[in-house]
Amino acid sequence: MRRCSTTPIHPRTARARKRLALVALTLLLAASPARADSVEVAPGVQVTRKSYSGPANQQPFFGFAAKTPEQRAADEKFVNDMVAATGSRQKAFDEASLRGWRAISKGNASEAALRFNQAYLLAPQESAVYHGFAIVAMMRFNDIDYADELFKRARMQPHPLKPLASDHGRALLIGKRPQDARAVLEQAVTEAPDLADAWSNLGFARLQTGDAAGACAAANEAATRKPSSTVSSDLALLRTTAECK
Repeated sequence: MRRCSTTPIHPRTARARKRLALVALTLLLAASPARADSVEVAPGVQVTRKSYSGPANQQPFFGFAAKTPEQRAADEKFVNDMVAATGSRQKAFDEASLRGWRAISKGNASEAALRFNQAYLLAPQESAVYHGFAIVAMMRFNDIDYADELFKRARMQPHPLKPLASDHGRALLIGKRPQDARAVLEQAVTEAPDLADAWSNLGFARLQTGDAAGACAAANEAATRKPSSTVSSDLALLRTTAECK
């Protein structure tokens, strides 16, 4: 049996060991991945702080830029004017977010960012804010990872819109993450079974995960739900690629 040493440790030796331990800990911490910088954007709601090149009001959450007193006063005036013009804060939010969705439908991501920033000033807790910013991150900045984060946050916020899960899944498809997309889209068609876009997106996710039969079944479901002309074109491509009968 090995005997424990009773030789006392010299104070200098002890200090040297402590220094070595401290150096080792420092190196370990330096080698570890840094935590993402997060910020509270609404009571109890945190997101990653991200900014991009370009005007702050054309980025999600104003690019997290520090605002001057004049800018904060302008924000307050905007909110007051919108509420006065529409009759309530909720109606003002609905109007601002509607303008954002119109901009997205026209492919104008910078205008959409501006409008969703206005909606954010009016109701920072609403799901549509994060939903809109997710699409802006994807369209304007090609940042699928940040879009994914914001889509997830949108699903936790009040009053999510029906296409939310479908849009999230499509973003993951664009980001070449078909397995993740399929999980989201399988849930999307459960939550909104009448949405042709959700079924079409699910079809592509199934096809890209090796399920051609499931892709064709999703295409058939989408076709019975009054698809738009864009979705109809997607379905034609899906059926051809999956070799549907």
